[in-house]
Amino acid sequence: MKKAGLIICLLLLIGCKSKTVSRNTEDLKIKKVSGAEINAGQQQKAYELGKRVLETCNTSKFKPFNETEVTASVRENTTEERLTKTCQRFRQYYGSFIDLKLDGVYKTKNEVIYRYHALYTKKVANKELRVFVNDDNLVSAIKSMDWDEKFDAKLAEQ
Repeated sequence: MKKAGLIICLLLLIGCKSKTVSRNTEDLKIKKVSGAEINAGQQQKAYELGKRVLETCNTSKFKPFNETEVTASVRENTTEERLTKTCQRFRQYYGSFIDLKLDGVYKTKNEVIYRYHALYTKKVANKELRVFVNDDNLVSAIKSMDWDEKFDAKLAEQ
């Protein structure tokens, strides 16, 4: 009886095929935007919101986002507690935040990405901040990461 059950299980496992998922890679492509195509109002909004987040590390005060600035998920995830935890680490390693320097604007099918070089008082700091703005002109993500010198070269390979 045990052997029959084992054989049935093996046949079921062998008979199952994995499904192939087809994905349109056009949705994932990132293209650099020329200066003439950049929406100045949207760029200013991305700069101000990105700077507001990083200045929290200097002032320890965060003015919460509202529904006209960011998506609901960004509002929920950007809490004073989470920022305080991140800021403690950033201040220790990079010093005080100075400013953001726009390095490039990129576009996907659904978002515009503003890529900023984050400037800190310590010279070892080599961080970037990416601000993602969706079609509704709301910030849909804010990501801080190590600076990637080869970002544009990787785009050319796409």
